[in-house]
Amino acid sequence: MRYQNRNLTGLTFSIVLLAGSGLPLSTSTAQAATVYAQPESDAQAQRLELLRDFIHFVKIARFDVAADLGTRLMDTGITDEEFVDLVEQSREQQRFEEAIAAGLRVPVLEPIAAQLESMFREGKLDRARNPDEIARNIELLTEGLRARTLARERLIFAGEYAMPQLLDAYLQQKDLALKAQVQRLMVDMGRQAIAPLMTALPELDETSQEAVAEVMGLIPYRTSIPVLLDVHQSTDNAAVRSATARAISRLGASTDQNVEELYALLANSYYNEPAELTSFPNEDHQLAWNFDPGLGLVMVPIRTPVFHEAMAMRMAQRVLERSPDNDEVLALWVAANYSRSFDTPEGYTNPLYGDDRRDAEYFGIAVGPEIDQLVLRRGIDTRDTPLVRSAIQAIAQTAGPRSLWGQDIDGRYPLLESLGYQNRRVQFETALALGNAQPSETFNGSERVIPLLASAVKDASARYAIVLTGEDRESYDQYRSSLERAGFTVLPPAPGGLGDLDASIAESPTIDLIVSAQGFDSTILSIESARTENKTSVSPVLALMGPDDLIPMQRQYGRDQGIAVRRQSISGSAFDQSVETLLEVASGGPISTEEAEEYAARATEVLRNLAISNNEVLNISDAASILINVLEQVDGFTMLDIAEIISYMPQPKAQQAIMDRTMGTDDADLQIEMLTIVADSGKRHGNQLSNRQIRRLIEMAQSENDDLATTAAATMGALQVDNTTLLQLVIEPDSQ
Repeated sequence: MRYQNRNLTGLTFSIVLLAGSGLPLSTSTAQAATVYAQPESDAQAQRLELLRDFIHFVKIARFDVAADLGTRLMDTGITDEEFVDLVEQSREQQRFEEAIAAGLRVPVLEPIAAQLESMFREGKLDRARNPDEIARNIELLTEGLRARTLARERLIFAGEYAMPQLLDAYLQQKDLALKAQVQRLMVDMGRQAIAPLMTALPELDETSQEAVAEVMGLIPYRTSIPVLLDVHQSTDNAAVRSATARAISRLGASTDQNVEELYALLANSYYNEPAELTSFPNEDHQLAWNFDPGLGLVMVPIRTPVFHEAMAMRMAQRVLERSPDNDEVLALWVAANYSRSFDTPEGYTNPLYGDDRRDAEYFGIAVGPEIDQLVLRRGIDTRDTPLVRSAIQAIAQTAGPRSLWGQDIDGRYPLLESLGYQNRRVQFETALALGNAQPSETFNGSERVIPLLASAVKDASARYAIVLTGEDRESYDQYRSSLERAGFTVLPPAPGGLGDLDASIAESPTIDLIVSAQGFDSTILSIESARTENKTSVSPVLALMGPDDLIPMQRQYGRDQGIAVRRQSISGSAFDQSVETLLEVASGGPISTEEAEEYAARATEVLRNLAISNNEVLNISDAASILINVLEQVDGFTMLDIAEIISYMPQPKAQQAIMDRTMGTDDADLQIEMLTIVADSGKRHGNQLSNRQIRRLIEMAQSENDDLATTAAATMGALQVDNTTLLQLVIEPDSQ
């Protein structure tokens, strides 16, 4: 909340209200009003002139001049509230609003017009939410018709911010006319009045509870039912029970409903972040509420990204206080807590959570694998990739081999479903968790684990993108070039939409990004089509929209973290930044080189352990082709690690691939190590080398490097190369 920059004294504010109310003014008051209507200083006169010139030059389509004038106006240091006053004093508010609307459609003027529009909007909000002005407007509710109408408009515009003072005015008993006006006003405020009243109701004295329950029953929003029912079932006061019963009935509910279920439903509703539970869309802060017996309602401004999570946790806690064994609600609390941690801006202390409380990961581990399976199911169903990853990490740390994929939850096994979740981090981390568990019983999807681990070894950082521009090939080439510079493999053009890419999508490991630069309807169709297909269901979407479609698209997907809406005219650097930010929010960002190396090392270790244990459920031979391909591309210790894994595969091509790689290196020390691995393969599976390779092995056994020669000879012995073959190869070498 901002209450600074007040440029109206109580006297001048009252003058303005009285002047607009039709009430008679004294001579001195009228003179004061006349003075107020004039510019207060040369600086004010200059600002007024700049504003009028800005409007004029927009009207005559001199947008470059208007942009300069708008910049100069903002450079005067004018505050938001002062700017509102300036527009109103100019007597050109309608022309100003028309000029802003026109300016938002012109690229050269759009940034300036957007800033001026924001200043005007914020200034009006600041003024309306000023506690002093709220108090004055409440006083005017019992004045004449014009004053009352103006006061009602301003109080409704102030919304929740006016509720502490409105509630005090409603509960007082000295001015019954004011009480009646306030009651009518709160009913007309609708949902803006509900959250404060829900907070106050359980804490008030019984007389006040009866009065507030009556008001809540007149506001047709079912959000208040859980609190009304809670008070109804817990009070011993007959009048309160009667008032809450009437309110519950008016809202279409019954007094014998389960209050815990209703709180749980409300917690879920907050978690889903619907518009009806968002009081101030597109604002940085929402309001949470507390009640202090000495102070009354206390507003707690909380950053919008973490507001719904905080309220979901608060409602879930009310259930858990009554039913600690409610696993579904506990899982909801854990999920909301994870989401809170993801969405908390850097350096921000959440007033409803505090900075001295354990982090979300602590609680995720503490609740155990069964609850985390429920959290994981929620993440999969809502396509919340960060939540899915967090749940998998918690399960991997707390679940044993028998409980790793959890109990059957309505016919589902969430961890096993994660193998098919179309995000490579999720797939890799699921495969790592399952591989580390060394399962002894087969499970649905077990055949995917080894190929996924091998894919992590091969290239975890590869990225794939789709660019949709309709028939506009020039735009496609522009965005494709930008994405390729960022390391993406971009699928071919798709003039007819996603359907044109079915084959290409099927051949890609995952789709990491979709860029859509089409019209409103085509973009909507592309997003909804993507969400229904497995390979693209969780792919982040960057929607680049024209000026007419930008705001409608933001309204459509403003709460979806997997979709970013930007202006189509953004610069190349802004495009790159938008892609980076979207990927970071939606999926944890692109897999970096360092992260890919870490995945490769972890996957290699798991594959090695599975190979050594000869795990019958997760057979490393399923990854033979991929790992042989990897072996051809790596060097050093990584080559030795992959070769060791391959040596456990009972396939001729595996042993031969190790020998080929041995022959392909010039480093004698590495050759010695690799020959030892070939020997180990021979001990396990017998001699599977080709004659060409055996001939090369004999040549190594005759090397001037004694260590190499000795190791090669030992390898021949391990392979049990028979004397007849040796003699034939020495005397009459095979041409193979």
